[in-house]
Amino acid sequence: MDALEKGERIHTAVVTDSADPSLIGRRWWRSGRRNGGTLGSPSLDDKVAAALPTLFPPRESRGALSRDFEYREGGRAGNARVYVELHGPPARMVIVGAGHVAIPLARLGDMLGLRVEVLDDRPDFAARERFPEAAAVRVIDFRDPFADTPLAPYDHVVLVTRGHSFDYECLVRLLRMADPPDYIGMIGSRRRVRATHEQLLRDGFTTAEMGRVRAPVGLDLGGQTPVEIAVSVAAEIVMFHSGGSGVPLVDKERVVERFFSRRSPGTPTPSRRATE
Repeated sequence: MDALEKGERIHTAVVTDSADPSLIGRRWWRSGRRNGGTLGSPSLDDKVAAALPTLFPPRESRGALSRDFEYREGGRAGNARVYVELHGPPARMVIVGAGHVAIPLARLGDMLGLRVEVLDDRPDFAARERFPEAAAVRVIDFRDPFADTPLAPYDHVVLVTRGHSFDYECLVRLLRMADPPDYIGMIGSRRRVRATHEQLLRDGFTTAEMGRVRAPVGLDLGGQTPVEIAVSVAAEIVMFHSGGSGVPLVDKERVVERFFSRRSPGTPTPSRRATE
């Protein structure tokens, strides 16, 4: 609970089976660089700790699995089955800018299970009644927009501000973070995005650093209204997490082309047993 309140991920482990009955039920945990407890063997503790980065994707905040580990204790080899859980704070959607797009985007972010936080420098816009689904609504100063909003790599930051200068102030601070969020999106026309990138380049940022920014943000759905734009951003976030392609499923599966295009009119549809 202490780790989660600090916004940290924590892994917990318990031995569920072992040739050495004294290990069963032993517990161990790791949060950041801190460890606690033991699985009954320093070698087993080390093996589980070394495996953690490969067991759970870095953007996940929940997970559970069992794995078999070999270890050595006092010159003797052994093995144990260890049940490991990942607990983390819910990933956040930090929306910078509280205009028309932010309202449906906050609603969709909440529906996706993200902790939504909305930031703006205008008190009339950054108002709780405009964003009832948001966990936090803050009035900020764009000279230091994330002063009261510490960010983690698994957070999502979406810039929907009202001006190029505000986008730029946010991007400078995001790109200079030691561990910037994996998902940084910025709304805007091609001209606005290009102008922002040109300014970043003049100020010493590399093209690789600029490439971290998804701009213009969202999938190409052709929508124009605030709700349609919010849907395209939310869809890209789902694709980002799930590893999808963004290709329409009808084009991906090609059911008619694969199964029906060679049949002439009037050809009876084969029975289910025949197709199996």
